[in-house]
Amino acid sequence: MAQATATADRTEAQVRAVLDRLLEAIRPREFAVRLWNGEVIEPDPGHPARFTLVLNHPGALGRMLWPPSDLTIGEAYIRGDFDVEGDLIAAFSLREHFTRPPFRLTEMLRMVRVLRRAARTAPPLQPDRGPARLRGARHSKERDRAAVRYHYDVGNDFYALWLDRNMVYSCAYFETGTEDIDTAQEAKLDYICRKLRLQPGERLLDIGCGWGGLLMHAAQHYGVEAVGITLSPPQAEWARERIRERGLADRCRVEVADYRDFDEGPFDKLVSVGMFEHVGAKMLPVYFQKAWSLLKPGGVFLNHGITLGPGPRDEPSWWGRTLFKQGLFIQRYVFPDGELEPIHESLQAAGEVGFELRDVESLREHYALTLRRWVQRLEARHDEAVRAAGEAVYRIWRLFMAGSAYHFEIGRLNVYQALFVKPDRGRSGLPLTRADWYARPSS
Repeated sequence: MAQATATADRTEAQVRAVLDRLLEAIRPREFAVRLWNGEVIEPDPGHPARFTLVLNHPGALGRMLWPPSDLTIGEAYIRGDFDVEGDLIAAFSLREHFTRPPFRLTEMLRMVRVLRRAARTAPPLQPDRGPARLRGARHSKERDRAAVRYHYDVGNDFYALWLDRNMVYSCAYFETGTEDIDTAQEAKLDYICRKLRLQPGERLLDIGCGWGGLLMHAAQHYGVEAVGITLSPPQAEWARERIRERGLADRCRVEVADYRDFDEGPFDKLVSVGMFEHVGAKMLPVYFQKAWSLLKPGGVFLNHGITLGPGPRDEPSWWGRTLFKQGLFIQRYVFPDGELEPIHESLQAAGEVGFELRDVESLREHYALTLRRWVQRLEARHDEAVRAAGEAVYRIWRLFMAGSAYHFEIGRLNVYQALFVKPDRGRSGLPLTRADWYARPSS
């Protein structure tokens, strides 16, 4: 017993020494660290703590940092090896301190040995949600269905805790940046309808309609006949119930269908918001060809999706890219098979089909604001979220939304609305200016 205690004490002392060395590389340090024994390492003088990193056992650092990737850190967070109290979004800036080698190779290897040894003695912790395990060809219909349902079928009750009242799961639209999420999402729905220039009696198709918020807004305020498709049965069930409650069943309909199998055109207008990320690079020609076939000549298609951004000009060196491999956590636990491409690739694919590009707008800052509100709302309802979907789901969504907010803020991610027209022998049917987009929202 005495020998085991001495070994444990020696391991804790070695881990603490490694931690102190790591903290030396972070200046100024605007966060605190709370150790497994209750000791708190305060931030640098004159720099109030933006968050507190909580290491729940001596092996936590090893579990977080080896092998080095965002998947390793993410899984350590899901398990509860560590916690972040306070501003989790700010914690993502820690990566920037290690994008270039702060230590000699020999010292780094010594630190790795200490952390790996401590990690092996850490208690086994099993989360209540595992990673996605998809089978079949990537972006086959069956695999896409499984990927979408892995993310969206965690439960309507969970999403309802932190989304707005219309359950809109895409970036909101802010005029001042001070709006609450309900106001900003209503503004986004109306902005899209004005961009599409919807008119009473037109047929609108929403590809990847989610919980139907845009469909219902368009039918209620613009008098269109709206049809939406989704791969998630719980989403469709929720949307159909709300459509009935609002008395819109004669003008709104939601179907569970893959966009590749849907053939109820032609439509006057098409829209896709937040679904494009699931399509995949190799399927871009298929996606835009299907949209083309569903749209009337002279019709308009608004495609809204997340893309890769250029990011900061001082991109990480080979060390940073190797030490912190990115995207693995999202692929495994959040959006399996999701793909983000630069904006020019989707625009080129649309043009090759025959679409004429009429407008492109970045809403990057809007998504950062949206995600901050989602994170705050989720954190405020932690206990209810755990009851609805489990602790692991709460942690996964908190982590991925906070990380996304950070990457939108620094420009590594972007989101664009691209407006296309299917020309009718050269006639676009569009006005000469965008003045009507900025008119007073309809009531």
